[in-house]
Amino acid sequence: MLMLATVRPVAPALESTCTGSAHGGDARARQNEPMTRRGLILFVSLGIIWGIPYLFIKIAIAELSPEFLVLARTTLAAALLLPIAARHRAIVPVLRRWKPLLTFALFEIVLAWYFINAAERTLPSSTVGLLLASIPLVAMAVAFLGGRRDRLTGVNLIGVVLGMAGVAAIVGLDVGGSDLFAVAELAVAVVGYAIGPAILARHLHDLPGVGVIACALGVSALAYVPVVAITGGWPTVMPSTMTIVSVIVLAVLCSAVAFLLMFALVAEVGPIRMSAITYVNPAVAVVAGALFLGEQITVWTLVGFVAILAGCALVTRPDPRAARTAEQAGADDQAVDAAAGAAPSTGTGHPTLDEALDEPVPPTEPIVR
Repeated sequence: MLMLATVRPVAPALESTCTGSAHGGDARARQNEPMTRRGLILFVSLGIIWGIPYLFIKIAIAELSPEFLVLARTTLAAALLLPIAARHRAIVPVLRRWKPLLTFALFEIVLAWYFINAAERTLPSSTVGLLLASIPLVAMAVAFLGGRRDRLTGVNLIGVVLGMAGVAAIVGLDVGGSDLFAVAELAVAVVGYAIGPAILARHLHDLPGVGVIACALGVSALAYVPVVAITGGWPTVMPSTMTIVSVIVLAVLCSAVAFLLMFALVAEVGPIRMSAITYVNPAVAVVAGALFLGEQITVWTLVGFVAILAGCALVTRPDPRAARTAEQAGADDQAVDAAAGAAPSTGTGHPTLDEALDEPVPPTEPIVR
């Protein structure tokens, strides 16, 4: 995203999702369609569901160890998604690429979820949600280090500066000195969430999304069994009802169900519009923390919130020249199809959820909340 580098953190995955599938032409066309009522309901629902994990992590982590909470979430979510992946015959193709799968699971789930849990022992849930909104900024650096040398526009640079100023406002003016270690733990999660989609885009982008996520959750659960055993992280007493409910909500609603809703939303409105949901989640996290946990919203919280989201919006704004090139490429593809006698896409063919689950994972960071 300076001549140095354009970071399009989601570009590879976006390209494969929009153009590398049977419904690619329809996906491109849906970007220009009015938002349907069903699409709006799905967007709002997913925005809320992906904004509340930090609230429930805060509740659960009061009684559970960070590692056990990861084990419980991944086990339950995997138990729900693996049968769906098996029905779609999406497990074996993913397991054939076990090396990138393990690397993806390590950064996207194993490390990220643990350090988010650990950070929430100290930080307010709303602060965690806000700081995680800076992921596109880190994803830009990851893309640059990974060899992507696209053009970085002046608008993208302004976004970087604005986003980092927002992070500085929260960390430097809204977080106490005793909480800086928790901020460092959260930084590990941010890096993990930025690296995960890059691995997916490079090595797993052409595989069924339901298989990738289900297998990643499954191997993460297996990895945490010995971790919990070694650290003695098992609960010593029966957790409270609210803690149990929180774990179930995190695993079932925020992971498994949210993943299915994500694909339904992509099928309805297309992947580009779906990726805008990243900017809704932090607002939900702030409101949820204030309403249900009594977390304070300071002036610097609001300043940081606005600066981070505005920065991320500018960082991920495409180069107009690249956009025109992409449009021309799309027009050329349609011309080739017309010359070959293929029927032009009308943009009205929305794939079903069952069909969408066979598509690659849509572009969003983080992929798994």
